Amino acid sequence: MKIDFNKNPDNLVPAIIQDAQTKNVLMLGYMNQEALEVTQKTQKVTFYSRTKQRLWTKGEESGNFLNLVDIKVDCDNDTLLVTVNPVGPTCHKGDDTCWAEKNVQDYGFLSALEDIITSRKNDMENPDSYVASLFRKGINKIAQKVGEEAVETVIEAKDDNEELFLNESADLLFHYLILLQAKGYTLDDIAQVLQKRH
Repeated sequence: MKIDFNKNPDNLVPAIIQDAQTKNVLMLGYMNQEALEVTQKTQKVTFYSRTKQRLWTKGEESGNFLNLVDIKVDCDNDTLLVTVNPVGPTCHKGDDTCWAEKNVQDYGFLSALEDIITSRKNDMENPDSYVASLFRKGINKIAQKVGEEAVETVIEAKDDNEELFLNESADLLFHYLILLQAKGYTLDDIAQVLQKRH
């Protein structure tokens, strides 16, 4: 790995810190050659602190270390992407990230859909919401719907109509997300079980 520390007059390169699991950006720090070497040797992310004018291992006072997973250099050889497993919050203000965001797994549209399902669950009396109506009817009705959608997905899998198969698959996943919330779980809980099995 070739890093151009001489590109900047202070011989520092930006180090973008990313959670290895969630892929969220946690913070930005700066490294010189010595900080990089210490990071690689100790497997704990170490920066050059421009404020303190010395090497600084993240977590040296708080215990909120950034355990090294990998380091990549960008196409210009002057910026690092450092993937880590954080121990506790990353920001010195106590937040998960230096942008005051939660460091949670995001499944894109599925996470947005889970948020909608949660809002319908919290507003069960909404007469215009199909999801709210399922929550009102209870776990048996929700589980029954998952079963129905599973059977319909299997039937369509055996036919050649891809559009029907994809639509039934979407119905199955949608109702399964509702069932998870009815039981007090989310997609993230299932991902953690699968990760443990892996």
